[in-house]
Amino acid sequence: MGATAGPKGRATRTDALGFASGQVIQEYGYDGDVDGSLRRAIEAVTGSALVDEEYGDVTDGAILWWREDDGDVLDLTDALMDAQAALDDGGLIWVLTPKSGRPGHVVPRDVEEAARTAGMHATSAITAAPGWSGIRLAARARGR
Repeated sequence: MGATAGPKGRATRTDALGFASGQVIQEYGYDGDVDGSLRRAIEAVTGSALVDEEYGDVTDGAILWWREDDGDVLDLTDALMDAQAALDDGGLIWVLTPKSGRPGHVVPRDVEEAARTAGMHATSAITAAPGWSGIRLAARARGR
């Protein structure tokens, strides 16, 4: 997995995330259940290790591992606001949740509600890893 084409020319999962070489990607919600192969693939594409929640500089993107036990929609909104505060303009946040039927699953409408409250909107969804779904969030365009 990485920035190259997968079988039969299909894009890999890290291609779908939209991260690129040289970017700084911040990780929130790391725990023992995260998908290590996805983390390593992101690091391979960007060429650097993921930075943790304590990183004190501007980032190009973020991944947020979120499970039902991590809190309710308001807690997720707060986490999104924290992640958004460090993002450079145009940066993306991926909310990674356990797939449907797995322990800790979060319904997509909860992620979408938290995103709206945080001033963001969902742009796409993918299977990010065998046990994880991903919802891509971007800042809402400002009205003129």
